[in-house]
Amino acid sequence: MDQLSRVTSGEIGRDGREVSPVIDIEGDCAAWTFPAEPGAVRAARAAVRTRLRAWDLDGVGDLTALLVSELVTNALRHASGPIGVRLVRPRGPHDVLLVEVSDTLPDLPRECVPQPEDEHGRGLQLVASTSRRWGTRPGSDATGKTVWFELAVP
Repeated sequence: MDQLSRVTSGEIGRDGREVSPVIDIEGDCAAWTFPAEPGAVRAARAAVRTRLRAWDLDGVGDLTALLVSELVTNALRHASGPIGVRLVRPRGPHDVLLVEVSDTLPDLPRECVPQPEDEHGRGLQLVASTSRRWGTRPGSDATGKTVWFELAVP
């Protein structure tokens, strides 16, 4: 890490322990790692909202937290191991917020068409219909994958 990077306090879990430190690189990027346990969804939502508020991006806070929630839930259902969440702040007025959720399962997600009575299967549809763009890529260490999306900022 360069001299401009720093580690700041992470979110506090229900058990009172810190969930994950956020790595803040020059103020334009925030990343967390959450354990693969049910509290990860809530902690990821809270971390994302807190960071977006600090960046004065409240206008996309609820939507971003919802989409992160869906992707972290997918990671919990289908993978094991840590779940990464990363935000990259827009640099200009016409730029986008980039959001990434990574897990240890190399299989890429597939959009499905759920029936009205199905309890699952809407997360990727929600991401696809509300984001500017979205996609997937293999993990950087040849394991796992990253699902990313971009949101226009007001």
